[in-house]
Amino acid sequence: MSFWQSPQRLLQLIHRGRNFRFNSLKTFVSLFLIGTVFSLTLAACSGGGANNSTSGDAGADKGASPVAAKTGDVQLTLVSFAVTKAAHEAIIPKFTEQWQKEHSQKVTFKTSYGGSGSQTRAVIDGLEADIVHLALALDTTKIEKAGLIQPGWEKEAPNDGIVSKSVAALVTREGNPKGIKTWSDLGKDGVKLITADPKTSGVARWNFLALWNSAIKAGADEAKATEFVAKVYNNVPLLTKDAREATDAFFKQKQGDALINYENEIILAEQKGEKVSYVIPDVNISIDNPIAIVDKNVDKHGTREVAEAFVKFLYTPEAQQEFAKVGFRPVNETVAQTKEVKDKYPAVKTLGTIQDFGGWGAAQKKFFEDGAIFDKIQAAKKRA
Repeated sequence: MSFWQSPQRLLQLIHRGRNFRFNSLKTFVSLFLIGTVFSLTLAACSGGGANNSTSGDAGADKGASPVAAKTGDVQLTLVSFAVTKAAHEAIIPKFTEQWQKEHSQKVTFKTSYGGSGSQTRAVIDGLEADIVHLALALDTTKIEKAGLIQPGWEKEAPNDGIVSKSVAALVTREGNPKGIKTWSDLGKDGVKLITADPKTSGVARWNFLALWNSAIKAGADEAKATEFVAKVYNNVPLLTKDAREATDAFFKQKQGDALINYENEIILAEQKGEKVSYVIPDVNISIDNPIAIVDKNVDKHGTREVAEAFVKFLYTPEAQQEFAKVGFRPVNETVAQTKEVKDKYPAVKTLGTIQDFGGWGAAQKKFFEDGAIFDKIQAAKKRA
């Protein structure tokens, strides 16, 4: 009789009649053993596979810890904008080592880096990120509106969700033969500027706002600011997809006289052996990069607990020091006030913020939506 047939036989005997009697000790012992097997079989069918589950209820409470966060190895998918790669490659091993030590659980990461706008679309279109670290809050909000991130994500991490920041830098050729020192110099005849496309790159949107901010802070009205920014973009021979491509075009392909990019990207280029001549303009803009957990995906994957721990880790002095090493200005004040950081990052006299533009919703509508100011500038350039 097979393992499963034994309990079936017991059920048949019980069902046949209520007058069934235990006529001998042998019969009793036999049925006792069969009943034990039956109980163990039911237990195996109903509970033995629970630890193999790797997905959680997408509608589960945000404080819950799905089973995948407690059993076996865990994999997190981090989707970020291009210029954070060096920082995350240094931070991730520190986190996984700490988590393994504290929880006896191995965490591995899948990572994807690219233009912030492109990464945003990829997540909305199905790239199942557990965590997104993007160039601007506007992109994170798009993922929220797609139903993947719950409202209020800004308040779930310190500093309104901003985990890294930078400012804009003007990079020139060695010796600065075109004499480029300020934003206004980028609009001069004969100057070729390299920058990324605001339609695909979050970095490029910050670059555009830095130009606009410089004009407004110099006393220009909106008509004059538009005129100035248009002159600058008339000097742009090509718009790259993201900040990394802009850097490669300038340094590797030797295109252009000047490059606008994140300060951190320029510092990273120096660390890789590039000889860089650059200036941090006194009138600048705070380039703030948010982090967020993709709620629908972490609940699906059962990775919320580990994802939240990683986000929290990014704000620690240990992680912020790694951001600072590769050129990001730390958001952790303890790290920001160290002599090493102060010596590395010059103070900016007039620092604008996205709030000066009414927030990203207003800035996007005014400058970057189809048919808005940037498109009008580009259309006029093509007609010229």
